[in-house]
Amino acid sequence: MKFSTILTGGLTLCLAIGAQAATLDDVKNRGMVSCGVSTGLAGFSQKDENGMWSGLDVDVCRAVAAAVLGDDTKVQYKPLTAKERFTALQSGEIDLLSRNTTWTHTRDTSLGLNFAGVNYYDGQGFMVSKKIGVTTALELDGAAVCIQAGTTSELNLADYFRENKLSYTAITFDTADQTRAGFESGRCDVLTSDQSQLYAIRIGLKNPADALVLPEVISKEPLGPVVRQGDDEWFNITRWSLMAMVEAEFLAVDSSNVDNAMKNGSPSQKRLLGSEGDAGDKLGLDANWAYNIVKLVGNYGESFERNVGMDSPLKIARGQNAQWNNGGLMYSAPIR
Repeated sequence: MKFSTILTGGLTLCLAIGAQAATLDDVKNRGMVSCGVSTGLAGFSQKDENGMWSGLDVDVCRAVAAAVLGDDTKVQYKPLTAKERFTALQSGEIDLLSRNTTWTHTRDTSLGLNFAGVNYYDGQGFMVSKKIGVTTALELDGAAVCIQAGTTSELNLADYFRENKLSYTAITFDTADQTRAGFESGRCDVLTSDQSQLYAIRIGLKNPADALVLPEVISKEPLGPVVRQGDDEWFNITRWSLMAMVEAEFLAVDSSNVDNAMKNGSPSQKRLLGSEGDAGDKLGLDANWAYNIVKLVGNYGESFERNVGMDSPLKIARGQNAQWNNGGLMYSAPIR
């Protein structure tokens, strides 16, 4: 923390200024972005047999690295359980958390953290084995429920069952893989989590067709990247890296046409990509920060489709995650 000393009427007043952890400088000096991700969730953050990470959340990490370092591969991925994730960020172990994390009032106001945006609008649901013959969550009275510890799902589950005068027994696990194994082995009748996670867990079952995701959605789960409070520069970089992906899709700029758009595009396209305006300077980045994101990672639509959408095994429809002008909630503030 830096201090400025002001002498007034013989009194010395110490004003704390610039009380910010210089994450940008740390990342540049290290040459890497340290990014917290899940321990393995299909479509969001998962490591393959070659040790390569991919997913919708991973693409946020890549976008920040592309914006800051000009190279989307300059990321150190740190797998974290739901219980570990906030401590890792608070302690400085990671620069950024991009791990299917719900933006809530408590997390945003009491943990010393800031949510930089939403990269997936979700909601909590239930998955059951078809053999138990349940077609609605209202038939789950007395059920044993597999759930991951340290998540918003625990409170949402309690609220839903209490409001509907239903009873249940919670069986908690630390990771998504453990939760899936508990469900598959029959330790519980139902597994509850964000619907995106249910679809990811379902395709990992030995017999995915034997499981059914029930129609009820019982919560709002806006998922997005998180940074530490007190570093507005890094917060802005993370927020606008995500917004650049969303805005690029809205402006019809993708990884295949970004070079032409930078040279011959509309004024809005050129401002986004840095051939006009000073958006990069205002973030403390090079003019081509957003160009690097789109060129190396793609726009939001490209990321969505290859990771969780119709080009992926999950086959999740855009729904709420469509652009605002196509009936969804994805919306970037203007880059100008």
